[in-house]
Parts: sequence; structure tokens; C-alpha cells
Amino acid sequence: MQPVLQVALDLMHLKRAVEIARESLEGGADWIEAGTPLIKSEGAECLRVLKKEFPGHTLVADMKTMDVGAFEVEIAAKAGANVVTVLGLSDDGTISESVMTARKYGAAVMLDLINVPDKVARAKRAEELGVSYICLHVGIDEQMKGEGSPLDVVSEVASAINIPLAVAGGITSETAPKMIERGASIIIVGGGIIKTGDVRGAAKAVKDSMRSGKGLPSILSRKYGQEELFEAFRKVSTCNIADAAHKRGVMDNGIKLRTGHGVKMVGRALTVQTTKGDWAKPVEAIDRAKKGDVIVVDAGGGEIAVWGELAANSALIKGVAGVVIDGAARDIDGIVELGFPCFSRHVSPHAGEPKGFGGIGLEIVCGGQMVRTGDWVVGDESGVIVIPQEHAVELANRSVDVLEREERVREEIKRGGTLSSVMQLEKWEQVK
Repeated sequence: MQPVLQVALDLMHLKRAVEIARESLEGGADWIEAGTPLIKSEGAECLRVLKKEFPGHTLVADMKTMDVGAFEVEIAAKAGANVVTVLGLSDDGTISESVMTARKYGAAVMLDLINVPDKVARAKRAEELGVSYICLHVGIDEQMKGEGSPLDVVSEVASAINIPLAVAGGITSETAPKMIERGASIIIVGGGIIKTGDVRGAAKAVKDSMRSGKGLPSILSRKYGQEELFEAFRKVSTCNIADAAHKRGVMDNGIKLRTGHGVKMVGRALTVQTTKGDWAKPVEAIDRAKKGDVIVVDAGGGEIAVWGELAANSALIKGVAGVVIDGAARDIDGIVELGFPCFSRHVSPHAGEPKGFGGIGLEIVCGGQMVRTGDWVVGDESGVIVIPQEHAVELANRSVDVLEREERVREEIKRGGTLSSVMQLEKWEQVK
């Protein structure tokens, strides 16, 4: 089987899916897939529409069937699907019934191995049951945690079966050739194509890399690991992170940027607890800080400054990335000149005394959010957000995904749509 590029239309709106499918095919995609979210939001009707719009192309219905296989395959096949997915975690009887029904309607079954522990054994058994394709699939939620890649087991599964192998899960123009080299025949790409403003160009890049066997650089749909978190968080805004985190971690809006426009702060927290007006521990924290740290101060919301231009100057020389104060800062004009990121609840011209109460490295509350030393802190003109260190990889990848998905929406607005019309807000308002 010649390598095939399948574009996964994991979208909510059929109108957008049709436009993206057309551009993908113009860019070189071979198969189109009605993704599971699209089928759940628009029903089997989306299959009929896609088949009518693109009759010369194989249509995959990503049903992810796990029970009543015969019934669900019949629904999809009658609606125009050429290939229907069934989960590898389903019972053998479900798979067998799905295969027999698919044959009745001239369709085929692709078995999806998502979350299957022994992928080789299940793939071999599925072939015995008559499925036409096997799909190695690393799910989106798993990708966000920086875990797993189809590449890890492609060769092993491909050598164990005699039917075509599909791969899905964060694949780009950079990684697609590696999948083919190890035995994959069907390259399934979703976000790497559908999130970009230039869908044609993205599809062409993937297809060109498949034909040439040489990976082409791609920044879209890249997944970031523990050592790349600074780069990921520099790329996104606090708004992107807040969306990805379902609004968790956002400091209350009393904590504001005090030092100019266009300022961005990213770093690991070094926490400080002090009393109102006592600036000893915040300044001592500069000596303990590592390059790139953000000093986060719980000053009890006090209106007497615990930070000023001299502290900011010292921190800047040390390589500190910024300061967040649940309390007051002063010398704002001088800090602005330094270009040092400073966020605080209050601004005040007077300071207290360095008495030395409190501590450094303690668990604190700042802006209504718990902060521990080592947590990630991101600040910009929209505010400050705290990312727990144990969830940082997942939230970084989800935040980048939010940013990238906005790119396609922005492109559709440029073409004459409005945000409301692109997102079909009236149709998708919650039914009460």
C-alpha cells in the first residue's frame, strides 16, 4: 500500500470541517476523517455531507465503537463512510460483528489501539477477526502529558501483522517519514494541519515529507517536555494558560503589572513570606534566587512597600525573572526604566523597616492562590497565573494547543467571518 495522508477533522462545527477538508485535499491529503468530536456534535449527517462534498476520497468515520458494533458500523456505512473505527479495548464479539456488517455495506474496519496494553497481541487477534487496518493511536490527553509516541512501537506492530498500519498522535511533517520508515502506511494528522491558518501549506508539507522521506521542520503541534517548559510558557499568554487550566491558578485582579507595556515574565517561583512593610526577606531572597526565578511575596496585602528600585536592580543583575507582591512596591518609575517585571497589589512611596520576620521557600498564598517554591509563574499585561510544578508539562502543552487553535479561527475571521459566526455561537448556546 502506498503511504496515505489522512486528515483528522477533530472539530465541533461541520461548516468549518468542510472548508478545512477541502483545503487539506488541495494540499495533498488523500483520506478525510470525520473525527469523533465532529460525529458527536453533528451526528451521522456530517458523514453524508462530507461524502457528497468529496465523493472521490476515502471517508473514515472515527466512531470509536466499543459496543453494538454491527449497529454503529451500519449507521456510519449507510451515511457514506468507507472505513469505520472500532476500539481495540472492545470485546472480540464487537469486533467480529463490526467486520461482518462492514463487509455487508462495502466498508472496512480500522481497529484503534488507543490505551490497549499489549498492542502487538491485540493487533494480531484483530487481524484474525478480519479487520482491514490497525491504528496505533496516542490520544491527545496522553500527548499533553508529554508521554508516549506511536514511534515507540510502530516497527514491532508492523512486523506482527499483514494488513496496513495507521499511526496517529501528534504527527507532523517532521515525524511522518520516521513512521513510514518503520512500517506505517497511513499517516493520520489532525492538529498539525487543521490548527494552522494555511491548511493547504500544512498538508502539502506533510505529504512532501512522506514522499521524500525527509522530515520538514514544524513548530505546530510540537509537544514540550520538562526541559522545554520555559520555551513553551514564553510562547503563550496568561489568557491561553487560564483557558487551558479552566481558570485555575489565576491571581486575583488586584495583582497588576506596574512596569510598562509588552512586559512578559516566566520563571519558577521562589516564595517569600513577610509582614506588612518588612522588606528584609524579600530582599534576602534575591541572594538565594537562581537565574530565571520569580520572587513571589506574601506581604499580607499591606500598603507599605516591601520592594523598590534598588531591589529590582539587584534582582536584575542576579538574573531574577521578576517579582510578584501581594503587598506594595515603590520606585515604579525607576523599575520601569530597568525593564524589570514587577507585579503588585499596591503602589506606595513609603517603605517599612527590614525587621526580618517571615521566611523564604515556604508555602504561601499570593493573590488568592497557593504558591510553592518550584511552581511556574507567568505574568503579562492580563495578569499573573501560577502553574503547579507537577502539572506544568500538561498545562504547557494544553496552553500551546489553545494558542494554535486560535490561529485557524483568526484566519476565518480575516476571510470575512465574525467570531460569533465562525464559532456558530447561537447554535451552540447551552440548552436549558
